[in-house]
Amino acid sequence: MVCLSPVGPARGRIRCCEDTLGRHHARRWNPTSPDLQFPELLLRASMPLPPPRPRRIILVRHGQSEGNVDEGAYTRVPDPRIGLTSRGWEEAEACGRRIRKLVSTGCDDWKVYFYVSPYRRTLETLRGLGKAFEPERIAGVREEPRIREQDFGNFQDREKMRVEKEIRRRYGRFFYRFPNGESAADVYDRITGFRETLRADIDIGRFQPPGLRSPNMNIVLVSHGLTLRVFLMRWYKWTVEQFEGLNNFDNGGMLVMQTGSGGRYSLLVHHTEEELQRFGLTEDMLKDQLWQKTAKPGELNYNFMRNGQSFFTHFL
Repeated sequence: MVCLSPVGPARGRIRCCEDTLGRHHARRWNPTSPDLQFPELLLRASMPLPPPRPRRIILVRHGQSEGNVDEGAYTRVPDPRIGLTSRGWEEAEACGRRIRKLVSTGCDDWKVYFYVSPYRRTLETLRGLGKAFEPERIAGVREEPRIREQDFGNFQDREKMRVEKEIRRRYGRFFYRFPNGESAADVYDRITGFRETLRADIDIGRFQPPGLRSPNMNIVLVSHGLTLRVFLMRWYKWTVEQFEGLNNFDNGGMLVMQTGSGGRYSLLVHHTEEELQRFGLTEDMLKDQLWQKTAKPGELNYNFMRNGQSFFTHFL
C-alpha cells in the first residue's frame, strides 16, 4: 500500500513496509499468507470464544384455553384475550415441573430463558410454568409477537368459521388463508424472521452474560400448536407435505430439541422414534433426525430426501 501526504509525491511518500515515521520493516510480502488473504482470520483469532449453545430448545403449547372448550368464546372475546381454564393452569404447572426435572438432571448450573407469545393464554401458561423455578434459575423472558397464534380474522362467526375450516381441510392446511387472517404459509414467513433472531441470540449469547456462561442453558418457547409445528418445519427445512402430516401438540405438551454429540439440535436425543412417529415424522424425517444427533453445526446432510430423486417421477 502506498500513502501520499498533501505536500507532494516525493517528500510525503510512505513506501510499502514503512510505518508513518518512514522506518523500514523487514517483513516481506507473501501473497499466500492466510492472514493477508483473509485478514478477518486475525480478527477471529483475537476474539473471545463464542458462548456455548443452549443445551435444549423446548417447545411448549399453551394449556387448555377457554376457546379449546367453547369455540363460541371467539365470537365474544378477541383471540389474543382468550385465557386458560382451570385445567389449563394445572397443565401449565405440570409442564413446568416436567421441564425442571429435565433440565436439572445431572447438573447444578442450569437456567431457563423464555420466549413467549403475547396472547393471554400463552402468558398465563408462562406464569404457570414459572412456578417450578426460583428467580435465580430464570435467565430472562422475551415477549415475541412473531410466535403468536395463526390469525383467523377478528371476531369470529362460529358457523362461518366451521365452514372455513372445512374449506381449509379440502384446500390444504398450509396454503389456505382465512378471510382477514393468515395461512400457515404466512406464519412460516414470520417464523423465518424469528428463527434468524433466535440464532443470532444464540450466537452472541444474549441470555448468557460474560462470566455467567454455561452449556446448561435452556430455551423455552411458549406458543401455539400450529406455530410450533411451523417453527419445526422451518428449522429442519421440512416440506409442505411433511408439515401437513404432523399432528398438533397436546395442551400443555412439549417437544424437546436437544444438542447431540456434535452440537446440533435433534429431536431424537430426548424423544424415541415411536414418539416422533406418533407426532407425524416419516422415515426420511427420522433418518435426518438421526443424522442431526451426531452432526456438527454448519454440516449439511446431503442424503436427506430433499436433495435426492424423490421429486422426480421419471426415475420410477
